[in-house]
Amino acid sequence: MVFAVVRFLHIIAGIVWAGGAILMNLVVGPAIGATGDTGRQFAGHLMTKTSLSKVMLGSGMVTVLAGTYLYGVNSNWFSSGWMQSGQGIGFGIGALAGIIALVFGFMIGNTNGALTALGAQIQGKPTDEQMAKMGMLRKRQVLVTTVNTIATIISIAMMASARFLG
Repeated sequence: MVFAVVRFLHIIAGIVWAGGAILMNLVVGPAIGATGDTGRQFAGHLMTKTSLSKVMLGSGMVTVLAGTYLYGVNSNWFSSGWMQSGQGIGFGIGALAGIIALVFGFMIGNTNGALTALGAQIQGKPTDEQMAKMGMLRKRQVLVTTVNTIATIISIAMMASARFLG
């Protein structure tokens, strides 16, 4: 019964987390970037006045913790030959990709926070220093969102297909 409940939590939290990440990374983030000051205002509101960050953090943590428990149970707490089976390897790759997505999700949050703080400091036309810092943060944001998106998609693909790998 515990296994079934944890599996349910893992799946539901994973859907919320992965769906939110992919939507933010591929749709909302680019729209924010394309809409200038209005986009920055929207992003600032989204990050500071809504529960998005808490939902993403909570669902990501539940997904990874529940997944660790499920993998532990299936692998006799990381000590069985199942880990070398096609299924065990598939779930292991999915888990590693999920952990990478979680780490890069934290990095996205930190970068978004730094961009929001910088945006709040800009009054009128940004200074050269502010523009340079914004450029650096945007480059970091592109990198971390790209890695997060790829890791999320790999994790989803492996979790969905691992049971068919042998």
